[in-house]
Amino acid sequence: MPDLLLELRSEEIPARMQRKAAGDLKKLVTDALVEAGLTYEGAREYWTPRRLTLDIRGLNARSSDVREDIKGPATSAPEQAIQGFLRKAGLASVAEAHVHSDPKKGDFYVAHLVKPGRPADEIIADVMPGIIRNFPWPKSMRSGAASAKPGAMRWVRPLQSIVCTFGSETDETRVVPFEIDGLVAGNITYGHRFHAPEAITVRRFEDYVANLEKAKVVLDAERRKQIIATDANNIAFANGLELVEDEGLLEEVCGLVEWPQVLMGTFDEEFLSIPSEIIRLTIKTNQKCFVTRKPGADTLSNHFILIANIEAKDGGKEIVHGNGKVVRARLSDAKHFWLRDQGDLPDLETLAVSAEKFGLDLAKPLDQRMAKLDALNVTFHAKLGTQGERVSRIRTLAAELAKVTGADAALVDRAVVLAKADLRTEAVGEFPELQGIMGRKYAALQGEDAAVAEAIEDHYKPQGPSDRVPADKVGLTVALADKLDTLIGFWAIDEKPTGSKDPYALRRAALGVIRTLLEKNIRLPLLSVAPDPDLLAFFHDRLKVYLRDMGARHDLIDAVLTPDADDLLMVARRVEALTAFITSEEGQNLLAGTKRATQLLAAEEKKGTVVEGAVSADLLKLDAEKALHVAVEAAAKGAAAAVATEDFRSAMEALSALRAPVDQFFTDVLVNDEDPAIRANRLALLSAIRSATGTVADFSKITG
Repeated sequence: MPDLLLELRSEEIPARMQRKAAGDLKKLVTDALVEAGLTYEGAREYWTPRRLTLDIRGLNARSSDVREDIKGPATSAPEQAIQGFLRKAGLASVAEAHVHSDPKKGDFYVAHLVKPGRPADEIIADVMPGIIRNFPWPKSMRSGAASAKPGAMRWVRPLQSIVCTFGSETDETRVVPFEIDGLVAGNITYGHRFHAPEAITVRRFEDYVANLEKAKVVLDAERRKQIIATDANNIAFANGLELVEDEGLLEEVCGLVEWPQVLMGTFDEEFLSIPSEIIRLTIKTNQKCFVTRKPGADTLSNHFILIANIEAKDGGKEIVHGNGKVVRARLSDAKHFWLRDQGDLPDLETLAVSAEKFGLDLAKPLDQRMAKLDALNVTFHAKLGTQGERVSRIRTLAAELAKVTGADAALVDRAVVLAKADLRTEAVGEFPELQGIMGRKYAALQGEDAAVAEAIEDHYKPQGPSDRVPADKVGLTVALADKLDTLIGFWAIDEKPTGSKDPYALRRAALGVIRTLLEKNIRLPLLSVAPDPDLLAFFHDRLKVYLRDMGARHDLIDAVLTPDADDLLMVARRVEALTAFITSEEGQNLLAGTKRATQLLAAEEKKGTVVEGAVSADLLKLDAEKALHVAVEAAAKGAAAAVATEDFRSAMEALSALRAPVDQFFTDVLVNDEDPAIRANRLALLSAIRSATGTVADFSKITG
């Protein structure tokens, strides 16, 4: 079966767009071919900075014939109806139709139409111009002479050539010619812009890849990444260093080069006085270079690793020299930011009111920045006020939370008032991703308590499922207050997540609260600090997702989670205990018995039967129901006592004593006795079972 090779070559595509664009091309082309009646064995996409490539194997040479039956009117229908049918079916006369018989409806016309298949070349040529013209780039541009015409094609960067060849492994491939804005598909491509500017004639994928390699282009992005990672680690090791790995940067530089060449540069050791985070971001952001360190060291070395796109005749000396000059200039700026942030602001006299409001010491640089943040009335959100107002809210909330977490209230308060101060530092202004990190460093420099400095960095944590939660009580208290204030505030102004949209990362904030409470064993009644049932329901939704991700069954979560359950730690512990119990043989048997009891009750209550709330011992006639009554009272008492001490495993054990008496009851006792009083009493006994198990979970919601 034939294979299809497609290449769209352009000026340099932004690295961040390449992977998705190649995936989009694969989906758009394969979907269009399948919709047109073709099938294929496999497809794979490739990308470099200057090309998107698609390799489709085992494509049908032609689409199958399609048969369609169009049912028409009865043979006795008026001429006008018959003519309408002929027009719809594309028949010249009624003689071209077939007559079918139906025992009930009689004879009627049917048109048997056969739509012949089409050659794959023709289908490809038909679908490709529309795919290219309507390609979903986030940003695109018009270029060339045709760009002045209305409806001109747009591409992310000027599109320079199209390769489209089709054929089997044994036959000569042929070009599938199609044209778009004067650009005609052919079998010519080009390799590396500088090393191999000559034309390359393309037949099929294997020689295409081999010829590109000879022309200094590594087509496979994953292989380019592997080359970069291996060579970077090797050159670092050869110099007694280790590479500080950065997957995001690796992905980006892979999208900047077609022929990766790994080199090492240096900068002056004096810049190592700058925090490592600033050095790394300066070099990464401005020069797309990796940093290194001595094996096992916490701080960086003054060697960096850069990725070039050309094999330089001098071994890369000039490239390294040029990059080194830029790196040194950027680090000089970074050092300037770092030192300026440790100095006094020029307008301290304007900050007295803000300093008094937050109890700040204007002799300290970080305190000055917090006062400045408040004095400038920097907006947090148009409907939620300024950053200063937000810090005041967090301060009040954190004071209450400290009573729950057991954190030192004075340290919590100090951490809160300084937590956002680094937003006014020049380092964070240059690198926003360093907020919190720089606050911690500046706090340590001005002699803050270690717990306060740590809390300033940690109050943003956790920022995702793989991020750690704050370790110290001060930090986790401030982190909880920060996230809860965000959630409470956005709920108050009705800015809630909708569908996939969550511009303020409220789902992440809720998950951060949940993880902190559960991982640090914190008992926090959420309604006491966030008295909004709708927000509590949002927490419940996120808790369900979190517990399911941790392996809990959805039905067991539903069995435990009541609408007013605001102690999420207790919910998680109940689910854990219920999971252990319900997977045991005793738990399974008790579940079967309690389900039978609840189903009988539900059926009676649906009829309008009022089930008595208490069991009358005088009306218990059979040994099985007497034994069950005694067992239910004991189990209910034991389970309630265990729940009161939050010992949910013991509560389950207390309930497990019901297994045998429940089974015996349903074996020996007929609930629907002829005597209405006895029947009502037995229903009350079943209700007692439901109540006893309900102290732990709603067993009716458990499946299986």
